[in-house]
Amino acid sequence: MRSALPSHADVVVVGGGVMGTSAAFHLAESGAGVALIERGDLAGGSTSRAAGGVRANFSDELNISLGLRSLELFEKFEQRPGQCIDLHRSGYLFVLTASDEVETFTATVALQNSLGVESYLIDVEQACRLSPLLSPAGVLAAAWTPRDGHCTPESVVLGYASGARRHGATIHTGVELTGIRASGGEITSVTTTAGAISTNCVIDCAGAWSPQVAALVGVDLPVTPYRRELLITESMREPINMAFTIEYGTSLYWHREGRGILTGFSDPTAPAGFDLTRDPDFAEKLAGLAQSRAPGLLDLGVQSGWSGLYEVTPDHNALLGQAQEVSRFLYATGFSGHGFLQGPAIGEVLRDLYLGMDPFIDVSPLDAQRFVTGQLRPELNIV
Repeated sequence: MRSALPSHADVVVVGGGVMGTSAAFHLAESGAGVALIERGDLAGGSTSRAAGGVRANFSDELNISLGLRSLELFEKFEQRPGQCIDLHRSGYLFVLTASDEVETFTATVALQNSLGVESYLIDVEQACRLSPLLSPAGVLAAAWTPRDGHCTPESVVLGYASGARRHGATIHTGVELTGIRASGGEITSVTTTAGAISTNCVIDCAGAWSPQVAALVGVDLPVTPYRRELLITESMREPINMAFTIEYGTSLYWHREGRGILTGFSDPTAPAGFDLTRDPDFAEKLAGLAQSRAPGLLDLGVQSGWSGLYEVTPDHNALLGQAQEVSRFLYATGFSGHGFLQGPAIGEVLRDLYLGMDPFIDVSPLDAQRFVTGQLRPELNIV
């Protein structure tokens, strides 16, 4: 039985992925009255289709800090909110095959170290020990962050949703937002397919669909959806441990998933849009990349696979802040493929913005207004 919508909520969160449920948990824990609405199922959008990587290996100071804080929260997830998320600290390995890549990562490793991240630039021999399927041909160096890794996205959402409910939040799946009412520049209520909720605050965590939510209050969020695919191989005869490995130049990545391997890449030819129809040539394209960089992948058959959406901004960095057009409309979207791993920290940030407190870092540079002023923040370490 689905619970009836409350007549009032201090905050209405739109979207039931990692961002929405993290926000709901942190807000409810702080004492706010929260209603989360999700038109489908929890984690049914991009979150359930993520590769599950968690890392602080970024080139942007804000992303490094958000990733590092999220890693701290992932470490303690079984205690708060209380859920096993199958966290594996396998480390992240960015494989570098061009001199300009080495130059870029030399600078980013130094920045990461200055912010408290354990990261190293290592040689080819070390990289091959950390990632046994890696072919050394053409590799110049690798960037290694040993405390990064991967976990299970659906379990993270379940943990946050359950924790939010324990603190009094109501969560409503199969309920679609249809309107946001405002008067005098202030939000007064939302309308949904299940009724209306009186509220003064809406938080847009709708991922690839966030621009449609924002448009209801005249806010422009420059987010474009792109299809991304991945595959799970059949079980290895003798499973081996390996780092979450990424060939930086091609975005080919792989990591251990159970007794098999999860692998994929960001296909630059994939068109923009919401179509999740899988590319019949994807496996062949992936095999072409694996042939030169991880030929051992070709010895394993394909067990399963799926496609999902990246919500991409023009500078591949998040949109995080409060709208100027209407009071108390907050948004967290456009993470361009690194949203899942930042979910815990973003929930804290949204809580603090709602409460009028200063977050643990200044997130104002991620405000959507940067695309009006031209103060972009390109993120280079993307997959």
